[in-house]
Amino acid sequence: MKDQLCRALVLENRVRIFICKTTDMVQEARDRFDLHPCACAALGRTLTIGSMMGSMLKDEQEMLNITINGHGPIGTIMVDAYSNGNVCGFCSNPHVEDIHINDKKLNVGAVVGKNGTLTVTKNLHMQDNFSGTVQLQTGEIGEDFAYYFAVSEQTPTAVSVGVLVDPNGNVLSAGGLILQMLPDATEEDICICENIIQGLKPMSTLILDYEDVGLKRLVQDIFDAPNLLSTQEIHYSCPCSKERMASGLSCLKDEDLKEMIEVDKGCSVTCNFCNEQYSFSAEDLKQILEKKHV
Repeated sequence: MKDQLCRALVLENRVRIFICKTTDMVQEARDRFDLHPCACAALGRTLTIGSMMGSMLKDEQEMLNITINGHGPIGTIMVDAYSNGNVCGFCSNPHVEDIHINDKKLNVGAVVGKNGTLTVTKNLHMQDNFSGTVQLQTGEIGEDFAYYFAVSEQTPTAVSVGVLVDPNGNVLSAGGLILQMLPDATEEDICICENIIQGLKPMSTLILDYEDVGLKRLVQDIFDAPNLLSTQEIHYSCPCSKERMASGLSCLKDEDLKEMIEVDKGCSVTCNFCNEQYSFSAEDLKQILEKKHV
C-alpha cells in the first residue's frame, strides 16, 4: 500500500475522520536528513499530523506551517503542509541522542520537551492568515495537537499517531488518525470516539496490519456504516527550486554577491525543508546581480 490519506464521515455524519499511512514519506525524511531514531519519530509524527491537517484546507492554494519548540534537545520542528496532503519539514537536531522508556520505547516527549509552544499558521491565500499557539502538554506530539484543536480551534478532537523505527532509524511503519467532532456531535459521540481511540492498537501496528487491504477497510472495521469521502496518495514533496533559491540570493547585498563571484567563484544553497542542494556558478551569480538592476 502506497502512502495515502482517507477521509470519511462517521456516526451519522456528526464526526469526521482522517486516517493516513505515511511510512514512505517519513522514510524519505529520514533519508534526506539522516535522522536518528528519536528525531525520526518526532519529525515523522509531525509530518503525519501535518498531512491530515493540510487536507482539511479548502483551497488548493492554501497551506499551513507547524512549528514546535519544546526547548528539548531536538530543537525546533517545522513542517509545511499543503491541501493535497503533501508535506515537507525538518528538525534542528536530526542527530539528537536517543532517549528510551524502560530501555525499549523511544521517549519522544523527552527529546521534544514540553517547556515551549506549538504554533499552527494557516496561509489562506486571499484571506487573512490564521495563527494559533498553545503550550505543549507532553511533547509526545499527538496529545499536543489534540490540545491545540480544543483550545485554539475550539473543536473536540482525538488524535492518534505513531512511527515505528528499527535501531538503525529505518521506518517500519508510520500513520495517524484524527477524529474531529462536527457541530452536531453529541457528548455521547465524544465518549464513543474517546473509547475507540483508547481501544485501538498503536497506529504503527494498525498500518502494518492493514497493509494488504488498505485504509478504507480500516475505517470500516473501526466504525459501522462510514460515509467514505475520498482516498488520495500523499507524498513528501517540497516546492523548492533553483529559481526560488536564485530569488533568495537576489535579496543579498551587491557586495556580498560580488564577493561570492570574485572570491568564492560561486556558491551552494541548501533548502531547510528537504536538504536539497543547489549550486550556482560565478556566471549564475553574475546574472542574478545584473537582474537586480534591470
